[in-house]
Order: sequence, then C-alpha cells, then structure tokens
Amino acid sequence: MKTRRIVVASRNPVKMEAVQRGFRRWFPTTGLTFENVDVPSGVSVQPIGDEETRRGARQRAANAAQAFPHADFWVGIEGGVAWWGNDLLSFAWVAVQHKNGSLGEARSGTFMLPPAVAALVRQGYELGEADDRVFGQHNSKQKMGAVGLLTDGLIDRTALYEHAIILALAPFGEAWQRALASPS
Repeated sequence: MKTRRIVVASRNPVKMEAVQRGFRRWFPTTGLTFENVDVPSGVSVQPIGDEETRRGARQRAANAAQAFPHADFWVGIEGGVAWWGNDLLSFAWVAVQHKNGSLGEARSGTFMLPPAVAALVRQGYELGEADDRVFGQHNSKQKMGAVGLLTDGLIDRTALYEHAIILALAPFGEAWQRALASPS
C-alpha cells in the first residue's frame, strides 16, 4: 500500500487533529503519515478579512513545502475575522498544496462573535486571547476555540476545520478530475 506524507503547517494540536480526520475520511484506504512544522504565515497575528486570511493559509502551505519538500501534501490553516458593520465574524481558510503544484482551498463556516470579544479584537487582541479573557479560559485556541465556547461544545474548532479540509481536498478527487476531462 502506498503511503502519503502530509505536512501540517502548524504545531497547534487542533489543526493537526483536523487535518488527520479530514485526510483519513478523504483517503480511507491509503496509508497516511503526518508531520507538523511551525512556519510563518506572513500575515498579521490576527488576520482581518478574507484576503489576508486566505493569503496566510496559502503562505503557510508554501512555507511548509519549502521546509519539507519530500511530502505529498502540505496544509496551511489560517483563522481570521472580518467586520460586518459592527459585528465581528470568525472563520478560517485552508490551503492544501499537492506535490504536483496544484492547490485546493476552502473556507470554513462563519459565525458571529460576542460584542465583548469584538471589542477586544478591535483593541488589537488576537481572537484566542480575547476569547480567553472574556470566557476565563487559558489557550482556548488549542482546545475548542471560540466556536466551541459559543456552541457549548456542539461544534469545536477541530470539527469546524475538518469540513474545510475535506472541501479543500475536492480538486484532488475523482469527480473533479472527471469534470476537468469533460468536454465543455
């Protein structure tokens, strides 16, 4: 059985678990090995908006590929926020880079943050730190994250990212390849 090597561009255990779950669901009969590496995103500590957050995920995947060039896939995950009027929304972008150079991307689900958290982010706090202050937690971004805190654990950060990872893998699946081969 062929084994695929996946490098996750983060040492965050939540991101690592989400990548493992997503890849195992996408490639259930393939041997998979996972490694992680701490690489820079090249964006703000707290990315604001889709463009910066997406760029951070792409750059993490590209930097992981430079650090570990002999893998099959490199995965970058970047959490971000965006203002919608006075409301602050939270989401993440996932970039999956394949050894042939192709790229798959997806955005996670999006959810509103409470005004107290939004006020701290507006003051310059990173979302995880703002959550910890408001909810009396410690390092919640490496646990259930804002989404887990706000949904009473019904959806945690791992589950939120897992869906985006599966969606980012779509360009590497059979249906995508059939669509590429289909006459227009």
